[in-house]
Amino acid sequence: MLILSVAGCSSTGGDNKAANETQKETADTTAKTAKYPEKPINYIVAFNPGGESDITARAQQKPLEKILGVDIVISYKIGGGGAVGWQELVNSKPDGYTVAGFNLPHIILQPMVREDAGYKTEQITPIYIFEATPNILAVRKDSEFKTLEDFVKYAKENPGAITIGGSGSYSANHLGTLEFNQIAGIETTYIPFSGSGEAVPALLGGHVTALMTYTTMGIKHSDEMRVLAVAAEERVPALPDVPTFKELGYDYVEGAYRGMAGPPGLPEDIIKILAEANRKVNQNSAFREKLEGMGFKLVDLGPEESKKLIAEKTEYYRKILKELGLIK
Repeated sequence: MLILSVAGCSSTGGDNKAANETQKETADTTAKTAKYPEKPINYIVAFNPGGESDITARAQQKPLEKILGVDIVISYKIGGGGAVGWQELVNSKPDGYTVAGFNLPHIILQPMVREDAGYKTEQITPIYIFEATPNILAVRKDSEFKTLEDFVKYAKENPGAITIGGSGSYSANHLGTLEFNQIAGIETTYIPFSGSGEAVPALLGGHVTALMTYTTMGIKHSDEMRVLAVAAEERVPALPDVPTFKELGYDYVEGAYRGMAGPPGLPEDIIKILAEANRKVNQNSAFREKLEGMGFKLVDLGPEESKKLIAEKTEYYRKILKELGLIK
């Protein structure tokens, strides 16, 4: 009995020690979270200034600072269609002081197609998805293409002659171009740029025939660009005279979702704080009016809803990429 009693005491002592260590770790984490945030937060933008990711981050910056009580420092990590910025994100410390804007389908397509993407989709911790923009097909105002049918007719008669610029490789613009080529039965050449801010000047300078870009660029440059069609289920309020591809007989709906993400291992308490801050920004009437007027569609998907959307889109894009022959 004595031996059993001593053994029992020894085991309990070990259990208590382990429990105490766990409690200490939990207490330390809780204490850190209770103070979060207490210093500036680095907000990585993975595309060049002037594009949708930059516009959104800049619009969020002051409201986020007011809500969180610390500075939001925007830093640009450009390259690889966003991959350079997202690689930096996943390699950062999961303490809540480095976040990044992320784009769908980019964070799905790049690791799926490129072994050298530098990150995996599952390494990115979604915090909040806050907006979406449909693709548009646009040409210069002085282009010979007055309608989508003009564009398709020429493309069929001159395979490969039309160049279409867009933001990034294996992005919504890139995949959208490939999808439309297949649907319309045409062959065009896609030219990737580091972001919409670089792609638009390329079109206006005559370096590409057309752009597969977003509604935001069509609105911002409406005096210089003609939008032939929008890849949405219904017409966009800010572009009321532009038909959808579906209206014109092409079953083509594509575009990008954007949100905020953290590195792998980001604590749940910090995710909740940042998600709530993003939700409050989206509720700000001045913020909503500003972004909706620019062609953004505001959405509110928290961490779990964002994970679900990413999982659904992963299966959808895997199917599309197989159909296009880009993966096996």
